[in-house]
Amino acid sequence: MAISYDLVRSVSAQLYERALKKIPEDTKEALRAAERSEHNDVARGTLRIMLQSADAAEARQHFVCSDSGVPVYFVGIGTGARLEGDIKRAFADGFDDLVASIQPPLLAHVTNPLTNERGYKGKDMPIVTFDLIDGADYVDITCSPKALGSGRWAALEIFTFPSLETIERYVMEVILKAGSQHCPPVVIGVGIGGTFDYAAKLAKQATLRPIGTVNPEPTLAAMEDRLKEAANATGFGPMGTGGDSTAMAVHVDYASGHGFTPVAVCFNCWINRRTRARIHDSGRVEIIE
Repeated sequence: MAISYDLVRSVSAQLYERALKKIPEDTKEALRAAERSEHNDVARGTLRIMLQSADAAEARQHFVCSDSGVPVYFVGIGTGARLEGDIKRAFADGFDDLVASIQPPLLAHVTNPLTNERGYKGKDMPIVTFDLIDGADYVDITCSPKALGSGRWAALEIFTFPSLETIERYVMEVILKAGSQHCPPVVIGVGIGGTFDYAAKLAKQATLRPIGTVNPEPTLAAMEDRLKEAANATGFGPMGTGGDSTAMAVHVDYASGHGFTPVAVCFNCWINRRTRARIHDSGRVEIIE
């Protein structure tokens, strides 16, 4: 049996809808932990409202936030998977299906950057990144819709043979510039090295790592701890209300490169939209998150 266009079309639409109506379980737990440890009364109340809003949206099948963003997918294709039909087109058609059927309706967020016209279709939409998974017989799909609040404040700069101190200083400059405008508490992704484009990809994919997982690279694990502590010491707090809870997590990844070292920083807002499923060769759909 092959993994069909129709199945990818259906699953991709379902993942997007779930990402809009339910926040990941690890994110809920991070918000609960922040509420328990928060010293600022207003910030603690804000975290409580966030959790209540997330629970209400899930129960009523409403959006957690009205900014539904634009469709972004990361797709891993197993080298042993059998595919049938126009798999890339399946993501675009799945989004069209969702636009036509979802309740409440999606707002028209897909924007032409040359004219600022808005709609539901556009060049290179949905944004889909494909990678290969050696030896696997499945297709792994992660949906992470990107909205204005956190998307606006991503940044990248290229250094020459930077020290860890220089890298961390730059990350903090980006965090300080964003302030509370990215709807904290946030997940912060940092990509170091590789090339201009690859560092940005590393940073984005770092935000998809589940909160609470430990970086297997000791140098990066220590960096994540330092940056999270520094981010939470800024005092921006949940939605800018002050307090100790600006970042739920900082996740860092790196790639080897040349002497020039790109450092990319990006954010996921408190909703931390992220859903994931795996379509097996047998046709079985495994919901991972």
